[in-house]
Amino acid sequence: MVSLDDAVVARFSKGGHHFEILVDPNAAVRIKDGEEIDIIENLAIEAVFKDAAKGDHAGEETIKEIFKTSDVAAIARRIITEGEIQLTADQRRKMVESKRRQIIDHIVRNSMNPQTKTPHPRTRIELALEEARIHVDPFKSTEKQVEEILKVLRTMIPIRMDQVQVAVRIPAEYSGKSYGAVKEFGELVKEQWQPDGSWVGVIKIPAGMQIEFYDHLNAATKGNVETKLLG
Repeated sequence: MVSLDDAVVARFSKGGHHFEILVDPNAAVRIKDGEEIDIIENLAIEAVFKDAAKGDHAGEETIKEIFKTSDVAAIARRIITEGEIQLTADQRRKMVESKRRQIIDHIVRNSMNPQTKTPHPRTRIELALEEARIHVDPFKSTEKQVEEILKVLRTMIPIRMDQVQVAVRIPAEYSGKSYGAVKEFGELVKEQWQPDGSWVGVIKIPAGMQIEFYDHLNAATKGNVETKLLG
């Protein structure tokens, strides 16, 4: 359970009735994003209120009438997903900044400049968002906001969310321990072990991960690797 000091009020109204729960604000954001987490563990009190500040509990009959269940977890999830989260100014600021980082991470990881087929530097994306005065909603999913933000960014910089295919050849000396390093980055399109023990394959990875992928392979093979961007 979360402490009362750390909890915030999630509020939902229907049919003239008001329902509130005391929930961890970070958990509430994750639940709004669609994550399946243990709601009960993130409540300060396992109860549904009509006024949490006064400690007034919602009536059982009213709860069953509106929610069609008395299960606190199910009710809490609906209150969070369909209601409003009451944040302090400082909590909102921190959550907006956290969501902004998630959005930037997602764009950097999955996008590229279609003109050069190379990833955009993180600073370029950060500056573009700042210049466009992008509003970040702490309760809206990262993926949904990225869709909307890309419409704006495309008017400012050449950008496309995409995956790329990279051909890789690893010498026999490093193929055994480096094979796993290749697979963890994306989807193997094809692969083949050569008679001399070397490994060749084609992997599909998010476009923005190219530099990280090459750096990882170079470190694993001490630079003894051949790569080629396909298409």
